[in-house]
Amino acid sequence: MFPELRMRRLRSGKIRDLVRETSLSVDDLIYPMFVDENIDDVQNTASMPGVERLPLSKVADDAKEAADLGIPALILFGIPSKKDDMGSSAWGDEDIVQKAVREVKDELGKDMLVITDVCLCEYTDHGHCGMIDREKGEILNDPTLPLLGKTAVSHAKAGADMVAPSGMMDGMIGAIRSALDENNFKEIPIMSYAAKYSSAFYGPFRDVADSGCCFGDRSTYQMDPANSEEAIREVELDVLEGADIVMVKPALPYLDIIYRIKNEFKMPTAAYNVSGEFAMLKAAAQNGWLDEKQVMHESLLSIKRAGADMILTYFARDMAKMLK
Repeated sequence: MFPELRMRRLRSGKIRDLVRETSLSVDDLIYPMFVDENIDDVQNTASMPGVERLPLSKVADDAKEAADLGIPALILFGIPSKKDDMGSSAWGDEDIVQKAVREVKDELGKDMLVITDVCLCEYTDHGHCGMIDREKGEILNDPTLPLLGKTAVSHAKAGADMVAPSGMMDGMIGAIRSALDENNFKEIPIMSYAAKYSSAFYGPFRDVADSGCCFGDRSTYQMDPANSEEAIREVELDVLEGADIVMVKPALPYLDIIYRIKNEFKMPTAAYNVSGEFAMLKAAAQNGWLDEKQVMHESLLSIKRAGADMILTYFARDMAKMLK
């Protein structure tokens, strides 16, 4: 007890560093990239300062800049020139993400792990993550599964190192695992958006990815923010279906979920530090209310401390520069 015990003894100078329990490394970071088939020049997004839509011609250069900062992995999102009911621009060999994968791999090879987001919301004209029944206003689960399988296989054929299904369709991991295996891609791992909540923090992403819904919302297939036990069940099902890495999305409002999942399953766990989390800190920093570098580091450190092994974050490049 005090005064014999003084906790402050370990909080100064190099001693503070020696007893630090959690560290953040550039190796923990995954860099999200948006490639747009409709543009010839880089485009900024007002709600996500510093996050850009890239034309195909700029993708390899941007990926190389990330690699030069030591960032080991990126995840690709595509904005196609054509959208339809089925999202058919998601799985063609010459569609935008497939071309972007080849560009990055031709430039960097094994120096950059290329992950692809597997979902239909960026490719459908209605903005939902699966096929729909327009008359009933319903998102159709089972008819969507083969399309996700086709999309994952097309990404693997293009050279993707990992696929990341994000649509929250029941059975999607099993369908994708089967499709990959049947097409001789048994070695391609799946990073599942296993516990993806129906969150208001996704708004700015939908601006940059052009993936807003034209009717309803995503609450019938994304999780209720009030639920914790459901996240455990979702992750367990995805693991049983063949997921190699599981993800929690968003990150900061769901640190308790990250902690529970890491402790329950003890398997590689990712967290997505989403667009709304990024935009809040950026806006506060631009107004002089917060120190951007400090709150960026503290936020990402908290995600790591909660149990995440890897963090998808729009701060990836800024954080890598700071760590360097």
